[in-house]
Amino acid sequence: MSETLTTPTSAPARRLLTTTDLALVAAFAALISVCSYVAAIPVGGAGVPITLQTFGILLAGALLGPVRGLLAVVVYLVLGLAGLPVFAEHSAGPGVFTGATAGYLWTFPLVALVVGLVVRFVVGRRRTSALYVFLACALGVLVNHAGGIVGMSAVLHVDLAKAASFDAPYWLGDAIKAAVAALVAAEVHRAFPRLLRRG
Repeated sequence: MSETLTTPTSAPARRLLTTTDLALVAAFAALISVCSYVAAIPVGGAGVPITLQTFGILLAGALLGPVRGLLAVVVYLVLGLAGLPVFAEHSAGPGVFTGATAGYLWTFPLVALVVGLVVRFVVGRRRTSALYVFLACALGVLVNHAGGIVGMSAVLHVDLAKAASFDAPYWLGDAIKAAVAALVAAEVHRAFPRLLRRG
């Protein structure tokens, strides 16, 4: 009498990113690209332009969470590295990553990651409050400016104090961008409370 051998079937592996996740990553990479063109006005001693890039990156972290927010920023940076003019003043290519703005660019993924982590795991259910989301975004702004100061110091061969003076004009603008990003994110989380579930 023969026995029918059966092999246990394992549950299908859970996909790390769904089609919706990928679409959100692509959409926010495009949003950041558009933001880099808006109000690209060089200011300060280093001539670093003011743009809405920071707004797009803060919003990506606050809405998509640490993983998808980070990926959206990485996709944006890769597009610029590949030669697409998605950076401020329609710039692109490897040279941007070694210029005066390099410190800001290199910290962009970390900004989205930090904001996403804080909003999801620290702010948690209070993410419908713009104040709490703003505090998370403010931490991201701090990370970005620290990177920018170090980058300008290295590239322009000035001390950190001088680099910090070059960076000073951007704080007010970034504080406003963080506040607007927090207001938008809080409203979106109120409307879509499960948005961060996979983020």
